[in-house]
Amino acid sequence: MRTLAVVGGGVIGLSVAWRAAEAGWAVTLFDPASGSGASWVAGGMLAPLSEGWPGEEAALAFGAASLARWPEFAARLQAHATTELFTATRTLTVALDTADAADLRTIADWVNAQPLPTSDGVRDLNASGDARSGGEHLRLLDRGGVRALEPGLARTVRAGLLSNSEPAVDNRALVNALRSACAAGGVEFRAERVNALADLPHDRVVLAAGAAAAELWPGLPVRPVKGEILRLRRRPSAPTPPASVIRARVHGRPIYLVPRSDGIVLGATQYEQGFDTAVTVAGVRDLITDAEAILPGIGEYEFAEAIAGSRPGSPDNLPLIGYLDDRVIAATGHGRNGILDTPVTVDAVLSLLADAQLPEARSADPGRFRTSAPISSGGVR
Repeated sequence: MRTLAVVGGGVIGLSVAWRAAEAGWAVTLFDPASGSGASWVAGGMLAPLSEGWPGEEAALAFGAASLARWPEFAARLQAHATTELFTATRTLTVALDTADAADLRTIADWVNAQPLPTSDGVRDLNASGDARSGGEHLRLLDRGGVRALEPGLARTVRAGLLSNSEPAVDNRALVNALRSACAAGGVEFRAERVNALADLPHDRVVLAAGAAAAELWPGLPVRPVKGEILRLRRRPSAPTPPASVIRARVHGRPIYLVPRSDGIVLGATQYEQGFDTAVTVAGVRDLITDAEAILPGIGEYEFAEAIAGSRPGSPDNLPLIGYLDDRVIAATGHGRNGILDTPVTVDAVLSLLADAQLPEARSADPGRFRTSAPISSGGVR
């Protein structure tokens, strides 16, 4: 039986291990504490369309290809979950001033003009989830439309951008379900740190160590980007959480509120501070202040947790998925979109393990950057 080592036990590594074991590989996953890194801190938003911007065609296409795979991916994994994976079915991006409202129109006009895949990979997805040519992916809402959809939002919200095809998942339920799926599939968990990939005797190695990937492959253009989030638990006196994922920019700072069964995940700050995962007073202050500008009733929530993680950033905000040599495959550099990008990343890695290439992942080929070791176009033939 062919042997595979997966180095890194976040959502990407766990998903690759699960699916590779299903495909007949003998899989060993190496991580001192699988699922405890950036995957445990994430908000779980699946929103490549709402984050789109003119000129970022490659990032939009990659994210949309993964979003189209999420329904099937989640359906297969739900059998291993103890709770529902999805926590919201839509995303609403709101604007507080005229400049932000103009940006929403720019995003809508550009994204709605793009040919984006659905679950069959060839058709467009409109805002109702129907497949058609030239569909409306994003819909602009005026002040009244926003309040009709989410009456708890601040009256100062001027406009909104609605995507009915961008849900959110509970990242911690996802991690736990993936652990269970791996265990059921016979994946061997090794709670240890890998110091050198060359020491692993396996036929193939998948480097899915997130922000730490460059420590194992020097020169790999992946860096840690710090992000802080807060988890807020609803008290009886507090208003119900929004039904939608709420995204906004307040005082130039991006913010999101993601509903959970017991409250809200509020995020996220972003700093270039190496592997610092300490939660700062300033970060907590900014998140709460900005959240109150969007959802005034949030002050009634219980402060349940403050936590930070290191996202694996890349120079062009696209991941690195591909062979680094004839044995090692990179699957890292997903930035803040690791959970969104999981299904297409898994399909891309499994294609590489089968000596093929997934067309949707060509833009993520690490060969677009120079690395410290030769890059092969595939595995050993």
